[in-house]
Amino acid sequence: MQGVLTGFAVIAVVIGVGYVLGLRGHLGPQGREVLTKLAFHVASPALLFTTLATADLSVVFSARLLVTALSTVAVAGAFVAVGVVRGWGVGRTTIGALCSGYVNSGNLGIPIAVYVLGDASLVAPVLLFQLVLVTPVAVTILDLSRGGAGGTLWRRLLTPLRNPIALGSLAGVAVAASGLEVPDAVMDPVTLIGNMSVPAVLLAFGIGLCGSTMPLRGVERRPVLLAVALKAVGQPAVAWALASGVFGLRGPQLLDVVVTSALPAAQNLYTYASTYGVGERLARDAILVSTVVSVPVLVGVAAVLG
Repeated sequence: MQGVLTGFAVIAVVIGVGYVLGLRGHLGPQGREVLTKLAFHVASPALLFTTLATADLSVVFSARLLVTALSTVAVAGAFVAVGVVRGWGVGRTTIGALCSGYVNSGNLGIPIAVYVLGDASLVAPVLLFQLVLVTPVAVTILDLSRGGAGGTLWRRLLTPLRNPIALGSLAGVAVAASGLEVPDAVMDPVTLIGNMSVPAVLLAFGIGLCGSTMPLRGVERRPVLLAVALKAVGQPAVAWALASGVFGLRGPQLLDVVVTSALPAAQNLYTYASTYGVGERLARDAILVSTVVSVPVLVGVAAVLG
């Protein structure tokens, strides 16, 4: 329980600083946009590279990863199905699907894994799955939905190779798979740049809250409610059913997969929405509400399964 509260407290403080910066206008009218571009084009690719370059790729074959992948596909697919029926559009539906199943495995998942699960590496399967597969696929769809990949089939197939987020992830996996050791002279500055990613995303998110209307209002109310319900309740429920009923996980392993699935939507989804200019209100509200709702959910999961 202490880990849950600590992780949320850290995020809340940084977002609050961003809100004050936006309220006082210290970064000017383009402050949020600059932070968003910095995170998307520079800091986040560097963070993904350094994270994956030193990761143990053997976790890809673990049962925990299969539970994570299947539960993510289930809730994201549910949102996509509703989005298609309601006519919410490709870009908007993609952002909503991400908010339904893309968990905050980094800046919130790691401290919770340390304080609740006792091992930070337990979030590695979730982190790898999201960075290696979900992120490149999602940003490629967003690229194609706005016509950024050109008209030819060849240019569309090469879309991931022109996206900095996908490039950072793929480069990190390539280094880890090859067993190469990146020299400190290269890794140290890349690590330093990557360390800006989470603060930049949280500050931009806080600035975006300044002057905004209360969540769960307006045209995005239904998509937000759906995304939050799928993220906070649907995904951990599906993960529990799969882990216990299909894969036979018990004890700490069961707690691990359910806790990680109950994490709220990741803040970097707001960066993707802002970068592509689609579903920004949906992403902002879904992240905010799912973060608040996930507190009692995580505390309950830890109490019941811990």
